[in-house]
Amino acid sequence: MNELFKAAKEVADFMTEREWRFCLIGGLAVVCWGEVRFTQDADISLLTGYGSEERFARTLLERFAGRLTNTLEFALRNRVLLLRTVSGIPIDVSFSALPFELEMLERAVTFEFEEDCALPVCTAEDLFVMKLFASRPKDVMDAESIAVRQRGKLDTGYVLRHLKELSELKEEPAMLSTAKRILEVRS
Repeated sequence: MNELFKAAKEVADFMTEREWRFCLIGGLAVVCWGEVRFTQDADISLLTGYGSEERFARTLLERFAGRLTNTLEFALRNRVLLLRTVSGIPIDVSFSALPFELEMLERAVTFEFEEDCALPVCTAEDLFVMKLFASRPKDVMDAESIAVRQRGKLDTGYVLRHLKELSELKEEPAMLSTAKRILEVRS
């Protein structure tokens, strides 16, 4: 089994045993919905809500090594826990609490990366939204690749509704116009 898939499965199995709600996001999700690209880590969205982050973080740190000397403090300040599996693969666990994130976790689908390696992954629409919310150049390129690969399959109403809400929250209206441009060109 691919080492990255194996590491993602190791963390996913740990979360599943505890009946936590989570799904893959980031580069591994792009492999499912966009253009296949090289990625060295696994990104996971974990439903923690607000106020329970430390409990989840401490439980994960009992099993997986932190990547920083102050991993717990960093996680609580930035809402992302930076872990490393026994095999050395980096895992970023984002603490989710927003209504959009809850809906994303409810909509997650199972994707079989390899035989015996089926993992929950966010949908193409939710990944597109997250990529434009992040808005780094690499993320915009990922959103474009999702639009190309999913041509005509994306629920644009869903995407634009969530990006409108998130762009207002982030006070970045350009996020919504970027999404419309990408979706119009790739439809």
